[in-house]
Amino acid sequence: MTVTTTAAEVEFGLLYAEVQQFYSRQMQLFDSFEAEPWAQTFTEDAVFDVPTLPAPVVGRAALASNVRRNAEVHAGSGELLRHWLGMLDARQQSDGTVHTRSYALVYLTPRGGEPRVHRVCVMEDVLVPAPGGWQVAHRLVTRDDLP
Repeated sequence: MTVTTTAAEVEFGLLYAEVQQFYSRQMQLFDSFEAEPWAQTFTEDAVFDVPTLPAPVVGRAALASNVRRNAEVHAGSGELLRHWLGMLDARQQSDGTVHTRSYALVYLTPRGGEPRVHRVCVMEDVLVPAPGGWQVAHRLVTRDDLP
């Protein structure tokens, strides 16, 4: 049996790989507390809406500031923070944006200890094309343990 791949399928496969690579790099920047490089993966006016913060964070400067605050909090905890994204669904829109939905697992590992799942979340993004790749224009994170 011969499987025929269309040009559209090849194009989508390349897009999907780009989006996967974007998230791999972005989450590693976040987990390494690289505030400015991570903030650059968002648009200048991006909205970052997560239930662990009292209000959405808007703009790169505020995003970078939030990561620096996270670094200070985790510095004394003795725990490593890791985000793992999976079950990525990417849907290209007619305006060139890509809407994504994925599961995000947040792990905390005490130095010398056993890793544990800290949070289970759903992450929904609007990605926009940017020079050299993608940027997040809007991110909504919901947690499975909250209503």
